[in-house]
Amino acid sequence: MKNWIKVAAVAAVGFAISASAAQAAWEKVVIATEGAYPPFNSVDKDGNLEGFDVDFAVKLCETAGIECEIVAQDWDGIIPGLLAKKYDAIIAQMSITEERKRSIDFSDYYSVTPAVFVGKDGMEVTAWKDDAVVEDALDGLVVGVQRSTTHSNFLEDNFPSVEIRMYDTQDNALLDLTAGRIDVTLADSGVLLDWVESDAGAGYSFVSETFAPVEFFGEGAGIGLRKEDQDLKEILNKALAEMLANGSYAEINKKYFPTINLHPR
Repeated sequence: MKNWIKVAAVAAVGFAISASAAQAAWEKVVIATEGAYPPFNSVDKDGNLEGFDVDFAVKLCETAGIECEIVAQDWDGIIPGLLAKKYDAIIAQMSITEERKRSIDFSDYYSVTPAVFVGKDGMEVTAWKDDAVVEDALDGLVVGVQRSTTHSNFLEDNFPSVEIRMYDTQDNALLDLTAGRIDVTLADSGVLLDWVESDAGAGYSFVSETFAPVEFFGEGAGIGLRKEDQDLKEILNKALAEMLANGSYAEINKKYFPTINLHPR
C-alpha cells in the first residue's frame, strides 16, 4: 500500500511539472476572432474588439494564467490564418464539425445557440420539423446566409432548388434583408435576437422556431486550434472547466444573453 502511494505521489508530481512546463511554453497566446458577428464579436466606434467571444477569451486567458492578444480576422481566412501560424487559437463561434476537424482541432465546446430564420413580421417558415428537414419550406424565397458556415452548408445540402445568396458577414446579409434583396436570413438565434430587438430590426422578427440539428450544425462552438498544439488544448480546456465551475462563465453569458443558456450540457 505504501509503495502504491509513493508511486501515485511521484506520478502526481510528474503531472504537475508537465502541466507547468506546458503553461510556461504558452506564456502568450494570440487569439483570432471575426469582429463582425455581434453580439458575439464586433468592433466598436473606437476600433476595439468587443462582445461575448472577446470577454470570454480575456477571462479564459486570465483563468489559465497566460497573456492573450486578440486580433480580428475575416471569416473566410480564419482557418488558413491559424494553420499559417498568424495566431494560436480561434474564438469566433466556430462550430465543431467533422469537416473542420479534418484540418484543425478543437477545445471542448464553450457555447451552443440554435439557428433561426428571420424575416418580415408575419412571415412563417417551417424548415425543420419532427427532427427532419421540410424540403419545400423555402420554395419561392430568396435566402441570405453568411458563407463558409454551418448555416450555409445546411441550406446548400437541403434546399438545392432555392436561391441562396452568400455574404462575407452576417451584417451584410441583414442589410440586404432590410433592402428587400432577400426574403429571410438564417443564422445563430443569439446574433439575430440582438438585431431584431434593435432599431435596425424594426419590422422583422423570428419567423421560424429555433432548431439545432447536430448532424448539420455540429456539437457547439469550440476554440479552434492546430492539431499539434495539444498542450495548449489541455490548458484551455482546464481553464474553461474552471470558469464553468466558479461562475465566471455564467456572468459573461448573462451579460450578453440574459435569457439564453449558452452552455446547457
